[in-house]
Amino acid sequence: MSRIRKRRKRRGVIWRTLYYAKPIRWWLALAGVLALVVIACSLAGPKLTGILVQHLYDFWAGDRSGGAAALTAAMAPGLLLLLGVYVTHSLFAYLKMRLMNQVVSRHFTCDLRIQISDKIQRLPVKFVDDTPVGEVLQRMTDDVSRMGGTVHDIIDTMMSGFLQIIAIAAVMLWEDWRLALMVIVLMPLSVWLSSVLAEKSSRYYREMHRQSGRLYSVVEESYTNYATTKAYNLEEYNHQRHEEINQLQRKAEARANFLGSVVQPVIAFSNALAYILINLLGGWLIVYQGVEVGTVMTIVLFARQIASPLEQIANGMSNIQHATAAAGRVFAILDQEEEPPISGHLDGETIEGRVDFEDVAFSYDKLKPLIRDLTIHVEPGQKVAIVGPTGAGKTTIVNLLMRFYDVDSGCIRVDGQDLSQVSREDSRRLFAMVLQDTWLFQGTIAENVAYGRPDASREEIERACDEAYCDHFIRTLPKGYDTVIGEDNITISGGQKQLLTIARALLSDRKLLILDEATSNVDTRTEILIQKAMDKLMRDRTCFVIAHRLSTIVDADNILVVRDGQIVEQGNHHQLLEKKGFYYQLYTSQYAV
Repeated sequence: MSRIRKRRKRRGVIWRTLYYAKPIRWWLALAGVLALVVIACSLAGPKLTGILVQHLYDFWAGDRSGGAAALTAAMAPGLLLLLGVYVTHSLFAYLKMRLMNQVVSRHFTCDLRIQISDKIQRLPVKFVDDTPVGEVLQRMTDDVSRMGGTVHDIIDTMMSGFLQIIAIAAVMLWEDWRLALMVIVLMPLSVWLSSVLAEKSSRYYREMHRQSGRLYSVVEESYTNYATTKAYNLEEYNHQRHEEINQLQRKAEARANFLGSVVQPVIAFSNALAYILINLLGGWLIVYQGVEVGTVMTIVLFARQIASPLEQIANGMSNIQHATAAAGRVFAILDQEEEPPISGHLDGETIEGRVDFEDVAFSYDKLKPLIRDLTIHVEPGQKVAIVGPTGAGKTTIVNLLMRFYDVDSGCIRVDGQDLSQVSREDSRRLFAMVLQDTWLFQGTIAENVAYGRPDASREEIERACDEAYCDHFIRTLPKGYDTVIGEDNITISGGQKQLLTIARALLSDRKLLILDEATSNVDTRTEILIQKAMDKLMRDRTCFVIAHRLSTIVDADNILVVRDGQIVEQGNHHQLLEKKGFYYQLYTSQYAV
């Protein structure tokens, strides 16, 4: 990408960031008014100081009649006014800072994180599958905070800094154009050097953010799979991964920070040079040109004061380069293509549970076809098992049923209605789902069970747990159903977690049930309890079961044997064994016949 295109892209990101700040525009306008008061006070302070110095000079160099009383009478109003100016300056500067911090942090960053969260809810499941969790977290936290800093830097630091410089330059020219030029001539050089250094640092900031996202992902993986790391003695391996990414991030951050930190010394040097020249020229003008001492003092104070907005602008430019890289990563999420909305309605209360796959084709990678010409007919209330080797497409069939992915061709019908013409919410409202990887959030057991039906009463929750054979162990916990999972050293086994997720599915009371390896992580006794609960509650409901342990599906009404994305056999357990085909091979490989 050419340098011009990069600049245009960065400017586009900055303008878009400001567009997202539109809801807080009136608060920003108020901050601008407060900034104008601060600037006015900044201009009045040196001017009043110069007037007071001139009074002192006139008194000591001229007629000192009246003594200290006359001097005090002449100086007192100016001193009181100067005190009021600096008190006002401090008060309004504090209010402006509080307003900007409150508005940006509480409104802009909060609203933007909510937008990202809402956006992710509308994205295809493929985005979540392909994007590391740590990277998403890093964009929602650090990157959004950086964007809030951009709004602060542009609206407050940069704009108020430019206004202050223009105002100071105008007043200095009004006081004495010869002294003013000493300062004004050196300002473009400082600003130009700042912009060049800031632009060079931008690519290092982008690299720093990229490595930071990788670091988030590695940390998330390490702690999520902590037991596996310990079991395989992989602590040193993880340490090396951390160290490698940390070193890459450190190098990028060091280069970016070095270029950013050079800016302030450059500006300080130019200001010091201007300050020296003003003092030398000012002394000459006082002696040989008759310029008032108060005027020279005013210019000297303005020369010292102009360093602050110049440093603000320089730091703001550096921070904006940093934040632009972060904003680009945030906008990459917000620009993701969403799932197209579908307005079709499906009344779950009237559904009987008939499911048909008609010539369905699907692949995650268009170059590697997975499911081809898949046709399935399931009657209401049937228990259908899907078996096959790893990678055959068993879970993919369930993903298509749940509309996590849409078919490439063909269609899936429920009671004769094409699911692609029905809203995803209505489609998913038909199914209860129990996965092999149990998921419980930090909350009470009752809240976890009622996750799919938050309005359920305590009696309904307890009834579902009783049917899932987990009521007994829940009541043995310190607070029963109000026990918070993950707190007070409360731990429950994998089998108990699975029972709770099954209770959650039972409570939701959907027309169709999906069990994806639901008994793969439990012991034999718990497996028997699960089977009994399912047989009792799922009677007359359509049920899809994916299992590697074929003993759990011998009573299925229909077993679909999937291989390479196609159904190679189907029938009940005894029929398939009699055929002595692929299912027979799978079964005999698990159980000696």
